[in-house]
Amino acid sequence: MKRTPELIDVWFDSGSMPFAQYHYPFENKEWFETHFPADYISEGIDQTRGWFYSMHAIATFLFGSPAYKNVISHELILDKDGQKMSKSKGNVVDPFKVVAEYGADSVRWYLIASSPPYKPKLFDEGGLVETQRKFFSTLLNTYAFFTLYANIDGFTYAEPRIPVEERLEIDRWIISVMNSLVRDYATWMDAYDVTKAARAVSDFTIDQLSNWYVRRSRRRFWKGDMAKDKLSAYQTLYECLITVVKLMSPFAPFLSEELYRSLNGITKLEPFESVHLSAYPEVKVKEINAELEEKMALAEKIVYLARAMRAKSNIKVRQPLRRIIIPVSSPHLRETISQVESVILDELNVKSVMYVDDDSEFVNKGAKPNFKSIGPKFGKDVKLVAELIKSMNSKQIKELEKAGVIDLHVDSKAFHIVPADVEIFSQELSGWLVESDGGLTVALDTELDDDLRREGIAREFVNRIQNLRKSAGFEVTDRIRVAIECPGDFAEAVTKLSEYIRSETLAVELSTTKELNSKEYPGGYSEDVEIDKQKFKILVSRASKGV
Repeated sequence: MKRTPELIDVWFDSGSMPFAQYHYPFENKEWFETHFPADYISEGIDQTRGWFYSMHAIATFLFGSPAYKNVISHELILDKDGQKMSKSKGNVVDPFKVVAEYGADSVRWYLIASSPPYKPKLFDEGGLVETQRKFFSTLLNTYAFFTLYANIDGFTYAEPRIPVEERLEIDRWIISVMNSLVRDYATWMDAYDVTKAARAVSDFTIDQLSNWYVRRSRRRFWKGDMAKDKLSAYQTLYECLITVVKLMSPFAPFLSEELYRSLNGITKLEPFESVHLSAYPEVKVKEINAELEEKMALAEKIVYLARAMRAKSNIKVRQPLRRIIIPVSSPHLRETISQVESVILDELNVKSVMYVDDDSEFVNKGAKPNFKSIGPKFGKDVKLVAELIKSMNSKQIKELEKAGVIDLHVDSKAFHIVPADVEIFSQELSGWLVESDGGLTVALDTELDDDLRREGIAREFVNRIQNLRKSAGFEVTDRIRVAIECPGDFAEAVTKLSEYIRSETLAVELSTTKELNSKEYPGGYSEDVEIDKQKFKILVSRASKGV
């Protein structure tokens, strides 16, 4: 037996992969030289001193060049507590079981969007559930909404595309945001930042497309005839959906394929049989309106703050409120908010917006001494200064905030006070809710009069009737009759706002009674419901089939 002398490190084989796979230089010389070095390489962090190194070393020796231009290196997947997975610990996750339960797309999206690949991944099935619930369910619900009404109206995008400048502001806004997304997505993908790209698609789908655009445009799809406004809504939503499907396709190839074939299969706007053969969405720079995006983002922020206050105080969005007050620090801010005022009022179910120069109308401010600052500064006078700071009134506090300095006097002494010497605290006045974020303050007037209460009750009834329609299996276009068994106070609210309730629920008839007899409504469907801790019986019956 004789040892073969021509031995070499086994990593030489794998390090030679870029050219050895093409039998270069004996074959495929031109192809190799036009495709080397590779755009990127992807492997685990342990390959830093293995495959990554050996390829670079050999390529540098042979060609004076790196073997690849970019690296996507992924860290280890740990359990949800940050521990390494091992059979002895019993914390190993079977990937096949996870994929079987949640689907490959959900797993892939979760792994990509939860954190960058180069960071250790704490795997938690709760995150998969959240991914399905937030992103995939929202997308599928938006798609289902579109297809439901598109099938009813026979929309196939056969009509010429309505120019964006001729569409409603909300259409122009979502198209602008969509094009900004396409532009930014391309930048992130070119930089191999897949996490930012995936998160941006998810945020757009959830926050802008579903929670804002579809919800605010819903009534346009309910209109009877296919007027320009309704057609614009269909075209806009279709364009957003098909774009989202294309952007998500590298990360969720199966669902994106199904949705693409369904959407494009009806419109046939593109000649491709698969989303993975289609062209990358084109950025339409002329359809990006940064000013419109800015003011709508401000409206979203105000709405977010006000809704958070409602949620904290258990005030439902269906309950109308009298007013919202916003302190504005500049004419530009006031002008920007006023341009989206109608959107804010509608979203928050508030009657009016009031602009003020400061928050003194709904907040009492007080001051406390900051002893860390005033101790070394005033020495033996520190107690005297502390009492002066405690006694500062709202006018003095406002002066300090505005000018950045104030002189407090006692006897013949004057003390130079700056913001660092003082801790300013706020106390909401009774009947107000206040929330601030990043320099923006919003206050809600929570006092209710009889008219506001009645309107809130009417909106609650609309909600319950709509739920009954669904439970009864009625089509969204069916006309119905409604009968409500309720006491006097609630009956008054229903009677006074009957036109609003009938309009919202497609009811041709609405009646109230002290005792509901189901036999008087053949084919009717009834349920017991609760509003403001009061129980009612509501019955709905079909008056006529929808178109």
